Amino acid sequence: MNIKNIIIFVFSLFITLPILADETKILPSETGIVQSVQYVDTNDGYSVTKQNVEVKILSGEFKGETIQLDNALTGNPNYDIKLKKGTKVLLHAEENNGEITYSIEDIKRSGALVWLSLIFCALLIYVGKKKGLSSLISIVLTILLITHCLAPLVTFGINPIIASLIICVISTAVTMYLVGGLNAKSTSATAGALLSLVFAGILSVLTMLAAHLTGFSGENMMFLYSSHPELDFVGLTVSMMVLATLGAVMDVAMSISSTINEIYITDNTKTIKELFISGMNVGRDIIGTMANTLILVYLGGSLPLVLLAKNIDMIKFINLNQVVTEIASALIGSIAIVICVPFTALVASALIHKCAKKAEKEIVPFEQ
Repeated sequence: MNIKNIIIFVFSLFITLPILADETKILPSETGIVQSVQYVDTNDGYSVTKQNVEVKILSGEFKGETIQLDNALTGNPNYDIKLKKGTKVLLHAEENNGEITYSIEDIKRSGALVWLSLIFCALLIYVGKKKGLSSLISIVLTILLITHCLAPLVTFGINPIIASLIICVISTAVTMYLVGGLNAKSTSATAGALLSLVFAGILSVLTMLAAHLTGFSGENMMFLYSSHPELDFVGLTVSMMVLATLGAVMDVAMSISSTINEIYITDNTKTIKELFISGMNVGRDIIGTMANTLILVYLGGSLPLVLLAKNIDMIKFINLNQVVTEIASALIGSIAIVICVPFTALVASALIHKCAKKAEKEIVPFEQ
């Protein structure tokens, strides 16, 4: 299957699969801008500060209209939305008896993400040139695969572990062949990455069973349970562990495969064993940084839990469902990176050597 057929297959997947998802009618959120704010104290049983907000709608059917809305301040920073004149807000729309009403959902923050995304894309293309553009395309395709293929498959009732592995196969193949081209190097990297992900998936399932993890490792899972209680949350957590490992494993696999390929191009007298040893030597250097990077990613994301550990008995803390899930995710991801090195080195050294020798035999010498 060439790159064109792979891309067509991927696009057909994320175009057709959303049809399988639940077709719940959700009114789109609109954008508004705060025109004025007045603070009002209420004392109906308990003291609450309320903001009377005048908002001008900037999008949708009622664009240009000005509406009056209330915004309660509870004193909890997790829920309070403190507004001032000029603040752009998201307006949640609801339809009651044919009439659409609005409430303030949150502050509009996506503008900062747009600028960050533009900076990232510009630097990726400027520094990476053609490879950077290919990488950007693969990132977009991976995001589309997760949002338009994986999510509908899971909500439709497909086992999340199987669904995530399918997405990993497609994403890995597309990324490797787009970045590395159709050759033995990319095939080796794809095979090494997928073997590591399958290993990580099996290890994740065994860990979930051995540790009696429930799959409910945060508020997001509880919110999801309230709308889709029929889902397999243990399988969903395994799926999250595998997907979180995907990027790092692809990085390691391509690094090892590319290194072995360059070594063989430089000296084509090297045997499969010598190529394997060279790949392992490079892989040992990669392990030291990549595994540490993955641990720090999980640790940084779980910093509130780390701080919470000072206020609870350590034995109780280390056995909390959420804590064990986070630690297990970090360790499984790191194990997948470590195991990816010998897997990829073995496949790459054999496949690159075999393909090169086969190509040499197919070259017919010119006879005068």
